[in-house]
Amino acid sequence: MDWGLPWPGSELATRAEEAGAAAFCAGEFADLSAYVTTTEMAHNTSKALIGPGIAYAFARSPFVHAAAVRHLSRTSSGRVFLGLGAGTPRMNRDWFGVDADRPARRMGELIEVIRAYLSAENGESIKYQGDFYKIDADIRAPVLGHLDVPILIGAFNKIMVQTAGRVADGVLGHGLFTDRWWTESVEPALARGAESSGRDVADLRRWGWLITAIDDNDPARAVREAKQQIAFYLTVRTYDSLVELHGWQEEVAAIRAAFRTNAPDTIADHVTDDMLWSIAVCGDSAQAREMLSARERLPELAFSSPPSFLVGRRRRAQYDAAVIELMPQQG
Repeated sequence: MDWGLPWPGSELATRAEEAGAAAFCAGEFADLSAYVTTTEMAHNTSKALIGPGIAYAFARSPFVHAAAVRHLSRTSSGRVFLGLGAGTPRMNRDWFGVDADRPARRMGELIEVIRAYLSAENGESIKYQGDFYKIDADIRAPVLGHLDVPILIGAFNKIMVQTAGRVADGVLGHGLFTDRWWTESVEPALARGAESSGRDVADLRRWGWLITAIDDNDPARAVREAKQQIAFYLTVRTYDSLVELHGWQEEVAAIRAAFRTNAPDTIADHVTDDMLWSIAVCGDSAQAREMLSARERLPELAFSSPPSFLVGRRRRAQYDAAVIELMPQQG
């Protein structure tokens, strides 16, 4: 397994690269742009892959995605990848003010158009006719040329994973992904998508986030904060199919009931050891190594992500530093 981090800042990133980190990724929110953060990565790293992981797909046009990727690729000497996520219907409608019906189909077209922009040679017009995107771009400036950039989809449900298999370079798995979810849900859907377009599923990337909280001085707190992050994710009904696969419906119902109270920090009380060991890597270094060894289906490239729900920046930086110490020892 290769490893990387969500962007930890330049100082920790230098240490991580020296320790063998293969990649850094950037999420986004109302106060955080994945592309701006990736620019910071480009100026403060030298070897690792860098990229959005994920950027909100439908909040930007294909042109804007492609232009940003070209700019970043030039700035980083070709080390960029692109991770795209559909976002929720409510976010697209109420936050971004965009139409996002039929998201899997729309995502497939978006990637096809981005690729058209990235593969065009100078002097070549870019034309695309689809259900969602209609492009006729005659860009008369010497700024194009073929650019091969890996594009991954932050996919959870089977239809979006199939889309990744059909048109993308792989999938960027959620931090909740378990061994069983990778094996029983993701892999078959990737294979169906790849087969539908005559592609070899073996060529696709299986990257993903991995909730990681390691603290040799206070392992109980690290476990607690990993449980909080798991529980926070499971307040979202999007992930009910994973819950049902594992038989965690009773625990998740208790999590959601606690989350609706004025004491959201109690949601961790309902995360069992089975849930914790299936999803996270946490505790002291010895337990973290044991949890890693117990996993049978980790991502090929795992972004070790510190808990963020009710966890401050300084604490998250401590978790990043612990990952930088642990991961090279895994070999």
